[in-house]
Amino acid sequence: MTNRREFLQATGAVAVGFALPACASRSSEPHAGSAILGNRLTISATGEVELLLGKVELGQGIGTAMAQIAAEELDVDISRIRLRYVDTNISPDESYTFSSISVQQSGPPTRRAAAAAREELMRRAARKLGTSTETLQVADGEFLSGHMLTGLSYWSVIGNDYVDIDIQDDQALKSPDEYTIVGQSIDRIDIPGKVFGHASFLQDVRLPEMVHARVVRPRAERAELVDIDVSSAAALPGVLKIIRDGNFVAVVAEREGQARTAAQTLHRSIVWALPEDMPNEGEIYRWLKGAESRVEPVASKKASSGAGTLTRVNASFQRPYQAHASISPSAAIASYDGDQLTVWSHAQGMYPLRAGIAHVLQLDIENVRCIHREASGCYGHNGADDAACDAAAIAMHFPGRPVRLQWERSDEMTWEPYGSAMHIDISADADQSGAVRHWHCDLWSCPHSSRPRNDEQAGNMIYARQREQVSVLPPVQSIPQPNGGADRNGIPLYSFDSMEVSKHLVTDVPIRVSALRGLGAYANVFAIESFMDELAVRFDKDPFDYRLGQLEDERAIELLGRLRTLSDWDNRPLAGSGEGWGLGFARFKNRSAWVGVVMRVEIVNGHIRLRHATAVCDAGLIVNPDGATAQIEGSIVQSASWTLKEQVRFSQQQKQSVDWASYPILRFDEVPELNVQLMARDNHPSLGVGEAAQGPTAAAIANAVFHATGKRVRKLPIRL
Repeated sequence: MTNRREFLQATGAVAVGFALPACASRSSEPHAGSAILGNRLTISATGEVELLLGKVELGQGIGTAMAQIAAEELDVDISRIRLRYVDTNISPDESYTFSSISVQQSGPPTRRAAAAAREELMRRAARKLGTSTETLQVADGEFLSGHMLTGLSYWSVIGNDYVDIDIQDDQALKSPDEYTIVGQSIDRIDIPGKVFGHASFLQDVRLPEMVHARVVRPRAERAELVDIDVSSAAALPGVLKIIRDGNFVAVVAEREGQARTAAQTLHRSIVWALPEDMPNEGEIYRWLKGAESRVEPVASKKASSGAGTLTRVNASFQRPYQAHASISPSAAIASYDGDQLTVWSHAQGMYPLRAGIAHVLQLDIENVRCIHREASGCYGHNGADDAACDAAAIAMHFPGRPVRLQWERSDEMTWEPYGSAMHIDISADADQSGAVRHWHCDLWSCPHSSRPRNDEQAGNMIYARQREQVSVLPPVQSIPQPNGGADRNGIPLYSFDSMEVSKHLVTDVPIRVSALRGLGAYANVFAIESFMDELAVRFDKDPFDYRLGQLEDERAIELLGRLRTLSDWDNRPLAGSGEGWGLGFARFKNRSAWVGVVMRVEIVNGHIRLRHATAVCDAGLIVNPDGATAQIEGSIVQSASWTLKEQVRFSQQQKQSVDWASYPILRFDEVPELNVQLMARDNHPSLGVGEAAQGPTAAAIANAVFHATGKRVRKLPIRL
């Protein structure tokens, strides 16, 4: 098989690549990079630039942002950029798209690769012209000297040569004040195809002789198959194969409708034993605090307050199990030819997916290829990895024809990993001015990542636990600070004299959980910012003034000042008027983007109506302002849905949230008016924004409800 490099060597092209840095540490949310040599971009003699992405596109616009960065450093029009989405045969290995760090991690190597290509091609042009590179400029790939065209371009100096460029970390780059593409709201590259119905999604892929599959599962994770009668389903039109492997049952048919009908028939013919091993939903927080857990210190800071009489304030906060609730249920396509297995998936990381599938199916990793195609955005670890493994396992039973697997809505709602329920106890000792002298926090949670990213974690795949040869369920792992899992954003950004924060990580996990957007940050910021608001009121302080008085972070202080003015905070109505204004603020992971939110709500007939949200974000250098704004807007809407509506329901036997009726989400007519402002920080590194607004939004809503009603919110979703 000819690889990409060998193919390019037979053409006129410049290929730029480099070695990615090795992971500095290992955790459940691994750092990107695996010390693998990977190509970044190719400039062809035809005038096109192919950019290979290391991070998958989940609808967040990462492809457009990377294209802007490459076009900027190359001095070419962005229309020349052709994006190549993640494919384990050719792409750089950047692990997962996660933790809002795609621009932070992919941006610098993409920028260096493009700059190295520009530098090399300028040297070639200078040699041909008998001049120095200092005399040349580039405009859309054309070389100019003294603003006059030279007759040379990137494409002409390449000719029929194959130029292989390795780059260094100290590659010279443009100064931000020279940017003309980065920092502009360039239209998203991927949107036109989606709007005009082109084949943009995984569900649009059609392969020759493709067949369709469904998996038949109960609503309980540890159910045992007692009896099954396959005769009725096997006799249905188009049914090609029924697979049973332990508790794993699947059907393969010629057409999708036939597969769905057969799966429904199989559902009626199966008897499952459903153990009553899940906690009582009504006592989930009591269960969390009493379950087997591992206590881990998160932060400790000791100092003598010397503040005289202190007032102690206590509060507890609770967040339920919540689902990704992806609008489109998960899907995958797999093809096995007896030797090579190829999987098309919308999961968050193709290289980790390849490793997990290879281990589960006992294949050499070199014989597994994973290719990303967009579908429902993951925003954490939803059902995409499991659907991919399901499809791969079925394809192994059905070699020679591609297998397209589609989950049902009920599959997605009951089998995806949820975001864990959390219980948070906070106490603070404050002096007479209200300043916190000692902060104490204990939080209880199940883990926030069970990604099947390698051979050690592959047992987290549903198929691996249902098949006859059951894989061992990996032990619970903690994600250490500064990323954090359950304790993400559990350390307040404020400057307190002393602090103790501890995590109680539940190790006996009854309900499947993993990464949901923001991990523990959503609940922790909700708790911290609600409590800070409570302290402000307790000591008769304005919520902005109270926070500003305990902040040393200059960028945070400036952001809050901007938010106060933009939201017209000082003209808010009196408390208890039925219209409430609330503030929430955080820096995601205490090291990424800062976001502050002011939410305005009205209480109408006992219901909370979101009227207006004002948000200010500091994310360093913004590559695409419109894209960053959309990320924050989407975060606010999703968080509002979590905060007002979303809660997984279950009995001690099985899941009960199976559709939009039993798991309602925010409706279009419930979305508030949004006003998002980005702070200009062009000379600072880019910071991720995708998960920065969830926690502040929840706190802002809760604090606005208090301002309107005088009732403190301790438990999510909010019920008046």
